Amino acid sequence: MIERRPFAGLGHADHGWLNATHHFSFAGYYEPSRMGWGALRVWNDDSIAAKNGFPPHPHSDMEIITYVREGAITHQDSMGNVGRTAAGDVQVMSAGSGVRHAEYNLEDETTTLFQIWIEPAGRGGEPSWGARPFPKGDRSGRFVTLASGYANDEDALPIRAEARVMAATLKAGEQAVLEVDPKRHLYLVPARGSITVNGVRLEGRDGAAITDVATLEITGIDDAEVVLVDAV
Repeated sequence: MIERRPFAGLGHADHGWLNATHHFSFAGYYEPSRMGWGALRVWNDDSIAAKNGFPPHPHSDMEIITYVREGAITHQDSMGNVGRTAAGDVQVMSAGSGVRHAEYNLEDETTTLFQIWIEPAGRGGEPSWGARPFPKGDRSGRFVTLASGYANDEDALPIRAEARVMAATLKAGEQAVLEVDPKRHLYLVPARGSITVNGVRLEGRDGAAITDVATLEITGIDDAEVVLVDAV
């Protein structure tokens, strides 16, 4: 099953400094049929105006992955961490038993990003934060794991969830094939470009909710960048 969710039909909120699109119910957007997809709870497509951002606020018991598409985001938290994550790079915050953080666009340009929340395998624990670059050239024509709850994904940022966050870049006409567990919940979004997934066409920033599939064949119609969550 591959259910295309067109970008134009997703939840939307324009706060001026923040233009947010919600793949799942979030804040003022409520759609009871889209409360999550397996352990994936939130996928927000955010555009943050220059010199603006999210002031300090709390979280607990959630794995929060930020995939920066354009610009950069600067993170600060109650653990004392400060870091700037630029386009193509990823940051992960395990909220654990509780943490306060702020995310600011300190750049002179709009920052665009995906913010992905995944429910952890267990509650509590010490909060943590980390970030690292993932050069797009390293994922040309293939999926690279960016964040993972599995020990064998040694090069990925760790999360405390039975899930992986993966990404690939494709040239027009290029195909990436991925073997997956049909019992799991996959959610795929082309960050840019049009693609087909097992013959189903997705435009840039559409979502695809996928399950009961053993093989994904993703083909770039245009040059494309694809982000995928594989969760229980």
